Amino acid sequence: MRDTRESRLLLVLLIAVAFALITVDIRGGEDSPVDGARQGAATVFGPIESGVSAAVDPVGNAVSAIRDSGDRHDRLATLEEENAALKARLGSDDRSRSRLKQLDKMLKIAGQGQYGIKGAQVIAIGAAQGFSWTITVDVGANDGIKRDMTVLNGEGLVGRVTTVGPNTATVLLASDPDFTVGTRMESGDELGFASGQGDRPLRVELLNGKAEVKKGDRLVTFGSQADRPFVPGVPVGVVSRVDPSGGGLTRTLYVTPYVGFTKLDIVGVVVAAPKKDPRDTVLPPKPKPTPRPTVTVTVTPSPEAPVDGQNQQEQ
Repeated sequence: MRDTRESRLLLVLLIAVAFALITVDIRGGEDSPVDGARQGAATVFGPIESGVSAAVDPVGNAVSAIRDSGDRHDRLATLEEENAALKARLGSDDRSRSRLKQLDKMLKIAGQGQYGIKGAQVIAIGAAQGFSWTITVDVGANDGIKRDMTVLNGEGLVGRVTTVGPNTATVLLASDPDFTVGTRMESGDELGFASGQGDRPLRVELLNGKAEVKKGDRLVTFGSQADRPFVPGVPVGVVSRVDPSGGGLTRTLYVTPYVGFTKLDIVGVVVAAPKKDPRDTVLPPKPKPTPRPTVTVTVTPSPEAPVDGQNQQEQ
């Protein structure tokens, strides 16, 4: 329909008639004179209305969803908080399991070596008092910790206590270049001194320049006088390389330490030394060599293959 003056007058007239019919219908109630017409229209347009209603139900649902969006947002936020709490709890459980495993291994070493230890947690790592490889633990003088005590974990030698506060202590790690510990070779009496080299293997100078040493040999601490700063028998590491003997007074070895110095968490300070040297009893079991598979090849000679010397006879 074109927008003319007549069309606008017609639209106004239709609206006025619609309002008049609505007024009559409301005032008439059940006896409304337009009730019959309304029922007839319902009969004709009812199926169409049902179809349209079904078609627009998703839109209605969407509107309801928008109306309830505030409540749903609150529920979603609650679920997200619960999930975050669950993840945190699971993470905490994983960490607890890891710590329990570390503690169990450390107590096993302490039992094998008969070391009296005070368990501690690493609370800081970094430079202290000019040392570049140190950690801070959460035990101190109030816990019976003193300077020059051995520190170990479930893998082996960690270091020694250098300074002690009331509730904390600083430990110099065995990887520090200023660190030196007396060592003894497994199943022998070859003695030496191991020094830290940062993130590289420990450097060990054996006192015997002609000592028979090979890759895979293991070392433990030799122990100090009065067991300070080192108690005997603590696992140090495994020989990874042996410098060729040059006829010198000492022999140089490079030893991969048992302890991972960049991932320390639970450690133990030895507050009571063993009554006797545990020697090699604290070392972990040696890994079993991996068997090499053997292949057996059976060769069956062909009937047509010449016998040795047959070609020469035919010629």
